[in-house]
Amino acid sequence: MLIASQMEPTYARRVYPCFDEPAMKATFNIRIIHDPSYVALSNMPAIDVSEVKDENGSLWTVTTFNTSLKMSTYLTAFVICDFDYVTRTERGNEIRIWARKEAVKNGYVDYAVNITGPIFSFLEDILNVSYPLPKTDLVALPDFGAGGMENWGLMIFQEASLINLPSDEFTSRKAMIALIVSHELGHQACGKKFLYFFFQFKWFGNLVTMNWWNDLWLNEGLASYFEYLGATFVEPKLSLDKIFYAHVVQPVLREDSEIARSLSESEDKIKGSFSLMSLFDNITYSKGASITWMLSGFLTEKLFIRALTSYLKEFSFSNANQDDLWTHIQMVVDAQDEVQLPAPVKQIMDSWTCQNGFPVLTLNLTSGTIRQEQFLNKNNRKSTDSYNNTWIIPISWMRNGSSQPLTWLDKSSKMFPGMQVSKSDDWILLNVNLSGYYRVNYDQLNLKRLARLLENDPKAIPAVSRFQLIDDVFALTDFGYVPIETALELTKYLAREDELFIWNVVLLNLIPENLESTLKNHEVYPLLKKYLLKRMLPIYHYYAGFIRQNADALEDDYFAQVYLEKLLATACWLGLQDCLDLSSELYAKWRDNPEYKIPFLIRRTVCCYGVAAGSDKEWNFAWEMYNHTDSIEGDEDILLYAMSCAKESWLLYRYLQYGLSDTFFSSNCTSVIISHVVTKDIGHHIAWEFVTENWPLLSQGYGNELLHDVLKAMGRFVKTDVQIQELQVFYNATLEEDEREAITMLLESAKLENIERRKLLIKIANWLEKNMDD
Repeated sequence: MLIASQMEPTYARRVYPCFDEPAMKATFNIRIIHDPSYVALSNMPAIDVSEVKDENGSLWTVTTFNTSLKMSTYLTAFVICDFDYVTRTERGNEIRIWARKEAVKNGYVDYAVNITGPIFSFLEDILNVSYPLPKTDLVALPDFGAGGMENWGLMIFQEASLINLPSDEFTSRKAMIALIVSHELGHQACGKKFLYFFFQFKWFGNLVTMNWWNDLWLNEGLASYFEYLGATFVEPKLSLDKIFYAHVVQPVLREDSEIARSLSESEDKIKGSFSLMSLFDNITYSKGASITWMLSGFLTEKLFIRALTSYLKEFSFSNANQDDLWTHIQMVVDAQDEVQLPAPVKQIMDSWTCQNGFPVLTLNLTSGTIRQEQFLNKNNRKSTDSYNNTWIIPISWMRNGSSQPLTWLDKSSKMFPGMQVSKSDDWILLNVNLSGYYRVNYDQLNLKRLARLLENDPKAIPAVSRFQLIDDVFALTDFGYVPIETALELTKYLAREDELFIWNVVLLNLIPENLESTLKNHEVYPLLKKYLLKRMLPIYHYYAGFIRQNADALEDDYFAQVYLEKLLATACWLGLQDCLDLSSELYAKWRDNPEYKIPFLIRRTVCCYGVAAGSDKEWNFAWEMYNHTDSIEGDEDILLYAMSCAKESWLLYRYLQYGLSDTFFSSNCTSVIISHVVTKDIGHHIAWEFVTENWPLLSQGYGNELLHDVLKAMGRFVKTDVQIQELQVFYNATLEEDEREAITMLLESAKLENIERRKLLIKIANWLEKNMDD
C-alpha cells in the first residue's frame, strides 16, 4: 500500500478546504496519522513523532511537520510509504531519495542521489538565489501519471525517472534522469512538473509562482530551459545544443504548426474554454523553453541571468506574470550599452508569447529580401491574429561560412544588402544553429548552392544547421511550400554524413515508423533501398563495428544510445544482409546463453529481426524469456514487440490467442499485442480477422478504445471504397449510431490521405529513378 499526492493544478481542494488558486499563498501546518509500520513525508522536516490509540485500542503513529514556507496550495504534498532511502547533504540541505526497498538495496537510486546535490549547487550559483528549505525528499513511485512533480521539499517521480541500474555506464537513461531531476529542481524557484525530466528548477514556480495558470509557461518553460543547463553540467558528455534542438525545438515546431493556441493566453479565455490540464502540454514546456533559449541568445546569457536573478529576488514567496519578467529584463538592458534591441523587450516578446504559431522566413538571394509569414499548412490555411502575423525576429546568419552580426526583421519584409549575392558560388545560411524559433525557406538558387556545398564539404555547415536545414525543408514540403524533389536534393550528400541525430531526422521523414508496411508494398521500396543503402553504408559499418567488437565503447555516445536503433532498424528493413546477419548472430548468442545481454541500445531491433529470420524455436525462446524477465530491465516491452515480428502467419495467430488468456498476460498487454501485430506486413489482416472474430470477448475488456486504435492502424491500408465498406460493415454492427458517423468520416479521410500519399510516393519514385547513380 502507498499513498502519494498530486495537487497540481486544482486538486488541493479535494484534500483540505482552501482557496485553491496559485496567487493565494500561505504557510501550512501538516500532521499525519498513519500505520506505525509506514513513514510519513511532507514538504517540511518532521518535528515530532508520537503515538495515539484509537477507540478500538489500535496504536497509530502521529507525525507532525514544521510550518512550511509561504507557498501555493498546489505545492503542498504528502507521501505515506514503507520505502527506504539513500541520503547526501549538499550545502546543509539534506537530500534523500526514497524508493522500494529492493531498488535502494541494489543501488538503483545511487546515480540520482549523486547528481541531485551538484545540480542544486549549480542552480544556486548561476541564479545567485539560495534554496530556502532545510531538506529535499525525492520519491520514486511505481506508478505516477507524470514524469515528476516539483512539490517544494517533496518531489515525486515515476520510478523510471529516478532508477538506473549500476551495471549501466553512461546511457540514455542516465541522461533522462539528469534532465528530469534538473527540471524539477529548477522549479524549486519557478515551479512545476515535467513529463520527461527529473530536476525541476524549483526557483521557477515554487519561489516565484505565476499569478494564474494562463502564464504556466513561466514555471514550465523556464524550468525546461534550465533542465538542459543543469543536466549538461553534471553530464558534460551531453552536447547541450544538439540535444536541445533534437529533443525540444524540432519536435515542438512540428506540433506548434497544428495547434491553435498561444503560449500565454488571457485569463478569461482559459477560464472560459480550456481544461487546465490541457495547458500541461508541449507548447507550455518545449515552446516555452525554445522562446527562453532564443531570448537568452539575443540578450546574451550574462544579461539574461542578471535579469532572472533580479526577477526572482523581487518576487520571492509571491507571484508574477510575464510582464513582470519583461520589466526586469528591460531594466537590465537599459543599464548597459553592449546589446541594442530594435524595440522594447515587452513588444519583442509579446509577439512570440501572445500569438499562435511561429513564422517562416523566405529569403530571396537575388534581391537580399527576407519576408515573414505565419507557418501554416497551405492545404488548409486558417489564421486570424491581432498581431497581423508579424513577429520581431532575431536573425543569426552566415555568409560563405563566416558568421555575421545578429540582425532583426521587425516588419513583414525587409531588404538586407549583405544578403544580396552576385557571385555564382556565394551562399547564405539563416538562423544559424537554430537560435531562433522559426523555419527558413530559401529560394531555389540558394538551396542548389547549399546542396552542392553539402556534397563537396558538409562540415562547412555546422551540424545543428545541417539538421535544421533538412528538417525545415521536409516540413516545408509537408505544408505545401516546396516540392518533395527540393527536399530530396538535400539528401544526396548523406554518404558523408556522420552525425546520427541528422540521420535520424532524415529517416523519420523518409520512412515514418507507422508507414513501414505501406512503403514496403509500393514500387518506391526497391528504389529507396538502393538509394539509401548506398548512403547509409559508411555510418552503418562504423557503428556495426562497435557492436560486433566492443559495444561498451559507445556508452559515452548519447546519440548512439538514442538513435542507433532507428539506423539499424532501417538497414534491416531495407534488407541489408549484414544487418540481418548481425541480428541473427546476436539473437542466437542470447539463445545459446541467456546470461548474455544483447546491447540495450539495439535490443529491440535485434530481437525483432532475430524472431523474424527464425522459426518457432526463435519465437518460443522470446516467449520463454518474456515470462522470466525482471520488469526493471525494460525487456518486457521489447519482447512483446519482437514476438509480433514473426514472418509465419500461424505464429502471429497463436500470439494473438495467447493475448486473450488471463493466465499469460495482464489485461493491458492484450491491446498492446494487437496494436503491434496490426502494423506488420502480414499482420494487419491477421489482427483484423482476430479482432472481428473475438469482438464480444475483447469488447468487455477494452470497448471502443481498442477499436479506435486498431482502426487507426487499419486506416493506412484503405485505398478503395470496397475496403471502406468491408470495415464499415463491422463497425456498423458494433458501434452506436453517433460513433458510426465519426468512423465513416475517419475512413473517408484515411482514404484521401492514402491517395495523396500514393501521389507523393510516385513523385519520390520518379526522382529516385533519375538520381539513383548520383
